[in-house]
Amino acid sequence: MIPVHDSLRTLPNRHVFLKQIDEMLKRHPHHSMLLIDVVRFSDVSSSFGYELGDELLLNIANRINYIFAGHDAHLGRISGDIFGLVIPGKFSQIQLQRFYIHLIEHFKTPIAVGDHSFIADFNVGGVSNEESEIAASQFFTRVEAALKQAKQNRYDNFCYMSLIDKPDNSRSITLKADLKRALAQDELEIYFQPKVNLRTLQITGAECLLRWNHPLDGILFPGALIEAAESYNMMNEMGYWVLEAAFKGAKHLYDLNIHLKLSVNMSPTQLYDPNFVDHLAEFARIYNVDLRRIEIELTEDVALSNSFVVTSQLSQIRALGVSVAIDDFGKGYSNLAYMRNIELDTIKIDKTFVMELAESPINRAVIEASKLIAKAAKCEVVAEGIENIHQLHILREIGIMEGQGFLFSRAVPLKDFIVLTQQDFMVGNSHVRSIDTDKSVSHFN
Repeated sequence: MIPVHDSLRTLPNRHVFLKQIDEMLKRHPHHSMLLIDVVRFSDVSSSFGYELGDELLLNIANRINYIFAGHDAHLGRISGDIFGLVIPGKFSQIQLQRFYIHLIEHFKTPIAVGDHSFIADFNVGGVSNEESEIAASQFFTRVEAALKQAKQNRYDNFCYMSLIDKPDNSRSITLKADLKRALAQDELEIYFQPKVNLRTLQITGAECLLRWNHPLDGILFPGALIEAAESYNMMNEMGYWVLEAAFKGAKHLYDLNIHLKLSVNMSPTQLYDPNFVDHLAEFARIYNVDLRRIEIELTEDVALSNSFVVTSQLSQIRALGVSVAIDDFGKGYSNLAYMRNIELDTIKIDKTFVMELAESPINRAVIEASKLIAKAAKCEVVAEGIENIHQLHILREIGIMEGQGFLFSRAVPLKDFIVLTQQDFMVGNSHVRSIDTDKSVSHFN
């Protein structure tokens, strides 16, 4: 049964929580812990009062319990706005990071308290016990260090620390040096997340996503890479590495008679680079890739700048045959005037509108409005963040034809993506009503 608290006082405090951790570690040493800090919670208390703040924290605590109920997790309140979560089992850095991602995605749905609604964000530190014996105090000290580092990170609000390595406060400096080495020693890799025709469930393309095969830390996600690249003034160099890797992937797929469109995220520095169009044409020549098989994705904030340089650059890109997409459409901007001045081929609906589609009529309305805007602009619509069969059904009802998300597949290395393209992605048959939920999920995971 999922624990539901009526008051914050029923949550174990720091002292009780540490004692419980000690007992849990004595029974079985392999446990993992997340320390969850509510970002800018003091603003809520100072603006709306402590009673409302406590009610918000209680809602957050009960939601966390709900999210991790299947893992038999144990929740405590460490301080005013910091929660501790102990999860039985030894989890890797990647697994704990996925817990973090699941947490923040779930909390993108607003919390209603009184007449107000709040969206919670978090800094999270993570630790997994890899030793046979460890004191609760040592376990807790390390996860506090991880949380401290997560708060200092510029882009990624999650930090994992092992119990073996010492906390490194010069982490960003190390990453800067590592990035130069990574580019030189071919440690970077792009993963491919399939885009799927929502009617036929056949793969139509893929988004290319950067990963870093760090020799010590394993697979790193883009946040740390971007921080290092920006600090080291290497965004352009890293962006062109990703672009060329996408062309190499397109060439490899074509040689296997797999004809799909690949999407690549474009950094603002590339958009303002006068040589970008020449680089596109050169990569197409070197790898013999039809540029109609390449799509460039840019964020809405870049499009919103609507400068002459942006519109001119995008016009030249499209003139080569390359498609242009707006990523995370609707995420943070209400001024859609840029849509009148920039020619687009695709708008990608931000995943926050899709993931809670069934619970909120507003989310459905935004998606329906996006479809109307796309029709007027004569461009396609892609839905991001599809995680379950019910979301898939609703998107079909609305008339969205293409999407991506964990229901189909996470981003995977090229060799695994090739395997996905060879599978029979027809589940049951192509009709909406005859899709079998279990088969759908098992095919794509």
